[in-house]
Amino acid sequence: MTAIATSEPDDSVAVSSTEFLAVVAARELAGKGRVFAGVGLPTLAVDLAKRTVNPFLELVYESGVIGAHPEGMAEGIADSVLVSGADAVVSMQALFGYVLQGGNVDVGFLGAAQVDRHGSLNTSLIGDWRRPTVRLPGSGGAADIMPNAGECIVVLRRHDTGALPAELDFCTSPSPVRARAADPRSIPPGHGVATVITPLGVLRRPDKFGELELAQVHPGVSVEQVRENTGWDLALARELTETPRPTREDVRLLREEIDTVRLYLR
Repeated sequence: MTAIATSEPDDSVAVSSTEFLAVVAARELAGKGRVFAGVGLPTLAVDLAKRTVNPFLELVYESGVIGAHPEGMAEGIADSVLVSGADAVVSMQALFGYVLQGGNVDVGFLGAAQVDRHGSLNTSLIGDWRRPTVRLPGSGGAADIMPNAGECIVVLRRHDTGALPAELDFCTSPSPVRARAADPRSIPPGHGVATVITPLGVLRRPDKFGELELAQVHPGVSVEQVRENTGWDLALARELTETPRPTREDVRLLREEIDTVRLYLR
């Protein structure tokens, strides 16, 4: 058994998996400037981050909203609560061409069905290309966010060899490693996926052309459990820690002020 350092707040409280993931993701946004946010878990995380670790976080949405100050929880990227009070609303051409590709987004918040060891993402299909068992929504903005954001954070609701396989069933959004292998002239400016948050732990990729490594395990989870549920020989970070638990205030904010109708909380 690998020894890990532990850290647990005195006011820890029992939480659901979604609440735990949202809190961990929110804490990753401490000190960040501008985040390209999506709906679902990212919606919870960015709202919680603004109320706790980063009140100056600037929210950008794929619908063209820049500097969103929503009065309520967004139910989609084009929800009217994002537009009301926003710093600007621009065309998608301006958003992707000037804001994102111009290097003006610090963090891209992405979801995925599969993530490989270098941080490439699959959001297209599961199974064989000709007869997939599951068809997924596809890239959305991820193919642009991945190479152009300063770094990307991915949140997965599963941690198993299906979600973290040795080989993707399909590559929708290539990592810098995969992009360089395809064409050494097309190295993207961004770091790609820097952090993957799962129900078992937190994986980080400190080297732009390196592999994900296990940096944190969640309370009650062993290193062996994480490695057994990962599709490759997962390396361990030099300093491996236990994820701090959510505080009572974190949970109260999520339940009583952010997602009061339980749209995303499960």
